[in-house]
Amino acid sequence: MRDKQTKTISMKRIRINKGKVGLVYKRGDYSRILQAGIYWLFPREKVNIYDTSELFESKSELNILLQDEELASLLSVIEVRDKELALIYKNGLFIKVLSAGRYAYWKGFTKFRIIKADISKIELTEDIDSAILKHPELFPKLRIYRVESYEHGLLFVNDRFEKELSSGMYYYWANEVPIAVKKVDLRVQQLEISGQELLSKDKAALRISLFATYRVENTKLALLDNKDYEKQLYVQFQLALREFVGSLSLDEILERKEEVGNYVLNVVTDKAKSLGVIVKEAGVKDIILPGDIKEIMNQVLIAQKKAQANIITRREETASTRSLLNTAKLMEDNEMLFKLKEMEYVDKIADKINNISVSGGSQVLEQLKGIFTPIN
Repeated sequence: MRDKQTKTISMKRIRINKGKVGLVYKRGDYSRILQAGIYWLFPREKVNIYDTSELFESKSELNILLQDEELASLLSVIEVRDKELALIYKNGLFIKVLSAGRYAYWKGFTKFRIIKADISKIELTEDIDSAILKHPELFPKLRIYRVESYEHGLLFVNDRFEKELSSGMYYYWANEVPIAVKKVDLRVQQLEISGQELLSKDKAALRISLFATYRVENTKLALLDNKDYEKQLYVQFQLALREFVGSLSLDEILERKEEVGNYVLNVVTDKAKSLGVIVKEAGVKDIILPGDIKEIMNQVLIAQKKAQANIITRREETASTRSLLNTAKLMEDNEMLFKLKEMEYVDKIADKINNISVSGGSQVLEQLKGIFTPIN
C-alpha cells in the first residue's frame, strides 16, 4: 500500500493601499485586478502595483487588458493618431508628450488634461503656452523663427509666398513640408559707391566715391518682385553718377561737386520705389584726380596764388607811394612839418649808432645847428 503524500500550498498575503491598484498575472498572463484591500495570492501569481495618480504604463498589450470590464471602467483611453502629438497636463502642470499610439490614465482624484496637436499642419494653432514650447520633449518637434522689432518678414511654404510677418516669435511644426522665413532690416542703411572710375565730357579720367542712405519701405516689392534689390539699387546709383559726370567738363565737375548728390538723388528716387526702397540722401564723399591732372591743377593753383600775391604787392606799393606823395605835398606847404620829419629821421639814425665822429669843421656844426634850431 502506497503512502499518501500531502502537498502544502503556501499563499502570499498582500495589501493594496488607497490610491493604488494591483494587476495580478499568472504564469505571465493577466488574471484580474485588485483594488484597495488585503488579498492572498497563489504561488504562481504575481502582482504589479500602479499609482492611480500617474499615467497607466504597462508592458502588457493595452487592448488585452481592456477586455477586463472592471479594469476598463477605471481607465480613460487616449488615442494619438499618426501625425498627431498629445500634450499631457497633470493637475494643470505639463508632464509629457505622447507620440502616435494608444495610452491610458486612471480615473480618480487626479485631474488630467490632454491637448492634441495635428503636426501635419504648418502653423501651431493649438492653445499651448510659449514656455511649454521650450520644453526638451517638445522643442525638437518645432521650427522657431524670430522677427526682430526692426525687421519685417515673409513666410514661404513649399517655396511659395504665404504671408507677411511682423515682429515677434513664430512656431511651426517640424514636418516634411519645407518652409522658410525671409527677413528685411527696416532701419536706415548706408550704401557706399566707392572708387568709380569715370570720364568727364572733356575725357578727363577721375575717380569718385559716393555715399547714400536708404530704407526698405515695401518688403514684398523688395523680396518678391526683385532679386537682389540692394545690387539693383547700387547699379542705379552707378548709372546716375556716370550720367552726371559724362555731361560736364572736369572744371565744371569740380565747381559743381555739391550738385552731384542732389542730381543722383533725383534720378534714383523713382527707380528705387520700384524696388520697395526709399532713398533718404546722397552725396559725394571724395573726388580723386590722376597724378598728372593733379600736378597740373597744383601748378595752376600755385600760379593763381602767385598772381594774387603780385596784385596785393602792387596794391600795397601804390598805396605806399600815394602816402609818400601826400606827405611830400604837406611838407612843401609847411616848413615846420619838414623840420619835424628831419628830426624823426635823425632820431632813427641816432638810435642805431653809439658814437658820432664829426669832421669838416664849423660847417658841419652849423648844419646840425640849423637842423635843431626852431623856426621863428
